[in-house]
Amino acid sequence: MAADWYTTQDVGNGITRLSEPHVHRYFSANLFHVRGRDADLVIDFGMGLVPLRPALDLEACKPLIAVATHIHADHVGSFHEFDTRLGHAAEAAAFARMADQDTLAHVFRSLPGAVTQAPYVNWTAKFHHIAPAPLTRTVGEGDIIDLGDKQLRVLHLPGHSQGSIGLLDEEAGLLFSGDVIYVGGLVDDLPCSNQALYRQTMQRLIDLDVSWVYGGHGPTMSAELMKAIARQYLHGTSAKATL
Repeated sequence: MAADWYTTQDVGNGITRLSEPHVHRYFSANLFHVRGRDADLVIDFGMGLVPLRPALDLEACKPLIAVATHIHADHVGSFHEFDTRLGHAAEAAAFARMADQDTLAHVFRSLPGAVTQAPYVNWTAKFHHIAPAPLTRTVGEGDIIDLGDKQLRVLHLPGHSQGSIGLLDEEAGLLFSGDVIYVGGLVDDLPCSNQALYRQTMQRLIDLDVSWVYGGHGPTMSAELMKAIARQYLHGTSAKATL
């Protein structure tokens, strides 16, 4: 099994960003390990091709909370490895079954060059599936995830998917945005997407008081860049989009 499957980067404030550089760029997501005084938080879980937990620098006795920003395969592959699993109620049934129509894992399996390096000997994409990971707790708008010295507020930010969420550390001015917004082409044409809701979410992001944004893909964004991307989306989509 590939010992170097994940790359890690210390981005400051007790946060480590992980990624899977050998996964096709469409499915290579950002994962985050946030260290708190009383508990640690893991946000998103990659494709699940190689176990994620061993790649994390965990303290044995500290509680660990796992939060999925949404249901898609590149964010939930290793979700099942964690005992405390949080996600939005709108996608709770999908987390419990991890069916292809919800995770889009079949799209990954169909990609030529799904990986540039096999995660282990004799691996083949056609047999890859996402293990079910029933939520141990659902979260919604305004809920607080308390790490002791850090509190992250759940923002329900639908549009990319019905249950997409962001996590806002108001004191530090940091937003973990999942696939709601990132540097790159935003996706709003999936069966689970809703362009009208996405427009509402973009307006909310424009009005949000935040300094830095950690997206589900791509580099860290300044508030100015995030708001520019949101304005560009609003400009490029019809105000007549229906709910």
